[in-house]
Formats: sequence, C-alpha cells, structure tokens
Amino acid sequence: MTQIVSNTCSIPAPILYSFRRCPYAMRARLALVYAQQTIIIREITFKNKPHAMLTLSPKGTVPVLHLADGVVLEESRDIMMWALHAHDPFGLLTGDLHAMHSLLDKNDVDFKFWLDRYKYPERFSADETCDALFARQQADVFLSELELRLNQQRYLFGEKITVADIGVMPFVRQFASVEPEWFKHSPYPAVRRWLNSGLDSPVFTLIMEKFKPWQEGDVPVYLALS
Repeated sequence: MTQIVSNTCSIPAPILYSFRRCPYAMRARLALVYAQQTIIIREITFKNKPHAMLTLSPKGTVPVLHLADGVVLEESRDIMMWALHAHDPFGLLTGDLHAMHSLLDKNDVDFKFWLDRYKYPERFSADETCDALFARQQADVFLSELELRLNQQRYLFGEKITVADIGVMPFVRQFASVEPEWFKHSPYPAVRRWLNSGLDSPVFTLIMEKFKPWQEGDVPVYLALS
C-alpha cells in the first residue's frame, strides 16, 4: 500500500499528468488511490509542459487523466468522481453527496479565492484584496465552518473519511504552510488534528512520492495500492 511500482503492464492503464505540490492534483491522486485505480503517473513541470499533455488538454493545467478508451478528464473533481463511482471500497461517497459537493464548492470558489491572495499577495497588487492579513481573515470563514464540523466528529461528514475530506485537505494544507507558526496557534485545534491525521496517513505518503519530470520514452511509473 505504501509504495510506487515501476514496471511494464499488459493491461492499458489511465495516464495521469500531475504536479506533486498542486492541491488539485493531490486530491485527484488521493481519490485514485482510495479507489484502487492503477494509473500511470507522469510528473510535469510548468516551465516545460509535455507536448503529449498539451495535445490532450491545451489549457495546460493539472491534473489531466487520459483514460484507456480515449476520454480525457481535465478537472480534479471529475477525476475524483470517475474513480470513486467506478470503485469505492472505503465508502468515500457514502452519505449526503449533495452536502459534500456544496462544501467542495465553498472550498473551490470562496476559500481558494482568499487562499491565493493570502499565499501570493504580490500577484494581486492591483487588487484591493491583495493584503495578506485581510485575505487570511476572509479565509477564516471557511476554516471556522470546518472547525465547527470537526469539533463534533472525526471527519467532515462523520466518523469516516469521505470525498469531502480528501477534496478539501490539500487546500487547508496549503493554507497552513503560509504561516506555519500562526497556524500552529490558531483557533482551529480540530482542523489541525484532522489535517495532521490526513498528512500522516499512508495514502497521503504514497501520493506524495517524488518523481523526476516525465519525458517521452521514459519507463512507465505505476501508482497503485500494493
């Protein structure tokens, strides 16, 4: 379960173009591993995006999943749903899916908006919301909702991990990394406990394996539970 296998495979596997530190790519990898989907993983660099990926997805962002039947999935949540609807042995889709998607929407729209301005205030110098402290305070609205949930239960929707947890966690991880000391003493002890538990899990360790950037002709590297 905790290793990457690098070999040849007689059965065509989906190909995932990924970037290790991208939270969207992280949650796609998490879902694929929880779904026990064997995939070929191709690490990219944004300074030298592979032509093969750009041919499939000209927008040039990750993750991109190229299925064996030729279908291309270009959004992380589409990849998560494809993987888990195909096979969900850990029950990540069990529960109120509408509510889970609603929380993921808040993460992807509201929280991500302020996270970007908190982490990269210099990129928004022409924007009145570029002040990092103000952005952090606005992001607190979402974190407060998570804290309220996690004060009552182990995970966001109960005592078992769901797609909401793996969909939100990489973004909270990114938020926590901006000012680690502040986050360590922030009024979110339940969020910290939940985040640390996720980061310490064998599945997260597996999906954060480091790879050299993929080049045409490289031996396939398979990401799978083993």
